[in-house]
Amino acid sequence: MLRIQAIQDPDAPVLRPYRQMRKMTDTHGQGLFVAEGHKVVTRLVESPLKIHSVLLDATWMERLKAPLEARHEQIDAFVTSKETIQALTGFGCFQAIKAVASIPTPSTLEQLCKQGSHPRFLVAMDGLTSADNVGAVVRSAVGFGADGLIVGPTCCPPYLRRSVHTSMGTLFNLPVHHASVLADTLHELSATGFRNIAAHPHADAQLVEQVSLKEDICIVMGSEGEGLSASVLQACESSVMIPMAKGTDSLNVASAASVFFYEVMRQRQGNKGG
Repeated sequence: MLRIQAIQDPDAPVLRPYRQMRKMTDTHGQGLFVAEGHKVVTRLVESPLKIHSVLLDATWMERLKAPLEARHEQIDAFVTSKETIQALTGFGCFQAIKAVASIPTPSTLEQLCKQGSHPRFLVAMDGLTSADNVGAVVRSAVGFGADGLIVGPTCCPPYLRRSVHTSMGTLFNLPVHHASVLADTLHELSATGFRNIAAHPHADAQLVEQVSLKEDICIVMGSEGEGLSASVLQACESSVMIPMAKGTDSLNVASAASVFFYEVMRQRQGNKGG
């Protein structure tokens, strides 16, 4: 059921989650996340995730009314001006449309291992601290066919506002498992037949195009500054690197992820005659 309510006062109590947007961890701690922008909110509406409310102007309300009414849960639609939304959140917005939804229950490792069909493709992140980088890795993972995401304990949560926005809502289609000890989780994966492959720009690493990626694998991406921790690196069966021009040692983790994930898809399409 959709309940539409006109809002003029940016200090209205019902809008509290939107006022907390700058303090991303506050909303996250309540098990909620904020989606912003037409494409991200549209993908949220098309997803099975539970939506609590939308905040938008009259133009976006008209466009989204039908798909919002088609959903099964009760959704509050707060309709106001773009100027009021900017006053409420404390920063400008290109598109006057936002939503608050529940963070989905994380997948167990067993559930994650059953996603998709063989050969399966998982992505693990170790120590990524930038929400934008996490979102960009997620977007590439979904774009190149990953079946699931493993988030290490020192990583930025993928459902922070900036992560969701940078992923452009593709996160809604990616099962996520939170590992309490990433190295232990990778060892468990190995026991089920996965090969853990470290994205590691080291002199003795193999080039990514020289490694077969046609079986069940988990590509492990390291932090922006330090790369992979020693325990996580030891839990990987092999290290692979991207060939770089002389004088350049590495790429930003988000850019590197796109290269690695593309190579997974390229090799597997070759198996299918594509």
